[in-house]
Amino acid sequence: MDQPPKQQLYGFCQLFIESRLARIQKNIDSLQEALSSETKSSAGDKHETGRAMIQLEREKLGNQLAEVNLLQELFKKIPLKTNLSHIGLGSVVYTDKQNYYLGISAGEIKVDRVSFYAIAPNTPVGKLLMGKVVGDIVVFNTKEIEIRQIA
Repeated sequence: MDQPPKQQLYGFCQLFIESRLARIQKNIDSLQEALSSETKSSAGDKHETGRAMIQLEREKLGNQLAEVNLLQELFKKIPLKTNLSHIGLGSVVYTDKQNYYLGISAGEIKVDRVSFYAIAPNTPVGKLLMGKVVGDIVVFNTKEIEIRQIA
């Protein structure tokens, strides 16, 4: 892979959001279909219970959809070119413990066999790293983490 890790990490996060959005939309479509067939079927208590369950599930999916939309809004703010002197949104951070990509929380990503953790700036580790520079040490869960490189 010729792309720098930052572009690959950015791309992975973009796919993460898109697949999550597609999965939620598919579930919403299935529920809509179930609701339509439920409406056409029998009446009575069983019918009302089925409709209520579908409605609850629809509300849950609506909340998940709202979460993903917020995630998309944050993602749109991630710059591909970042200030390399201090850590900010879009930074790739190499430490003596783990490597991080400050963007959205998307879990572990491997780029050329190197692990990175995609984290949001408002996560506990993200908050500690924001604004720091190479050589700074942050303490998380009583462990010292030294910042070795920012890309």
